[in-house]
Amino acid sequence: MPVQKHARPVDINNRRIINGLEADVIQLYPMRHTFAWDYYLRANQNHWLPTEISMQLDIELWKSPNGLSVDERRAFETVLGFFTTADSIAANNVVMGFYKHVTSPEIRMYLLRQAYEEAIHTHAYQYIVESLAMDESKIFNMYREVDAIFNKEEFILGFNEGIFDGSFKTGDFASDQKFLENWCVFSLIMEGIFFYSSFAVVFGFKRQNKLVGSAEQIEYIMRDESMHLNFGIEIINHLKLENPELWTREFQDRIVGYVRKATELEYTFAKEVFPTGIFGLNAQGFEDYIKHIADRRLERVGLPAQYGVQNPFPWMSESIDLSKKKNFFETRVTEYKTGGALNW
Repeated sequence: MPVQKHARPVDINNRRIINGLEADVIQLYPMRHTFAWDYYLRANQNHWLPTEISMQLDIELWKSPNGLSVDERRAFETVLGFFTTADSIAANNVVMGFYKHVTSPEIRMYLLRQAYEEAIHTHAYQYIVESLAMDESKIFNMYREVDAIFNKEEFILGFNEGIFDGSFKTGDFASDQKFLENWCVFSLIMEGIFFYSSFAVVFGFKRQNKLVGSAEQIEYIMRDESMHLNFGIEIINHLKLENPELWTREFQDRIVGYVRKATELEYTFAKEVFPTGIFGLNAQGFEDYIKHIADRRLERVGLPAQYGVQNPFPWMSESIDLSKKKNFFETRVTEYKTGGALNW
């Protein structure tokens, strides 16, 4: 498509997340969605690679016949089985579902960074599996063989069918609402619910001083995903402001219904992970935790809480809460240098 010609400089008031003027080039200024640029800058400050983190203690523990119980091994493998495909689904959604329809240059910039981070996360899971000499075919095919994982991912992929179609375009009410729906499902459910209970499983191991290298990998991933979630919520709320006609009562009820369905799927997954309970965690307790998380996601986009339950695991809030501050680089073994500081 040829570059659009304008008689006048771009007006900031014409900058829109979708259906704006600038779909063909990334012309950052004048900038309207400054929140996206702030996210882009912060994400660049958080760069990391899986190979920086030592896995030696995890390797010794995993090899030890008495290091982990059968239930602990099953829980860790099941969580990895979900993670290994979840981030690739997330990357596809960012690149094929969002980027090509977004017309805000600064939002596109962050989406490019987010897509790269999803690749880093997929690399991290492979690094864990390879380091521990796990059965790769078992872990990476688990989404095909474990119903609780397959059902979660099938639920998400079902919303991608229309928006991934090559003929899909925004610009009319139905298409624009479909685009908003996809972002609601992706952010509130995929990144806001489905990831967080699995994060909690890994932090359960960390609290027992087990699989600490893997837990550190997941801490980095959780930090990235927390930013992805917050960014997605910003997008949803800005789309509502720019396109208020899309946020109908029927649409709101539909999103609430999706979140309730996702909560059921996640509880089913928890029962798969904790068939008998480990670390004092069990599926029953996790049900309230998942409901607590679901309520938080709904409230942040102006939708009513559905469950009204307290967080049954306060220690999870300490590890997972989005406002928690932590020096994620205190254990890094290498230093990054900017291009100007490199010695070529």
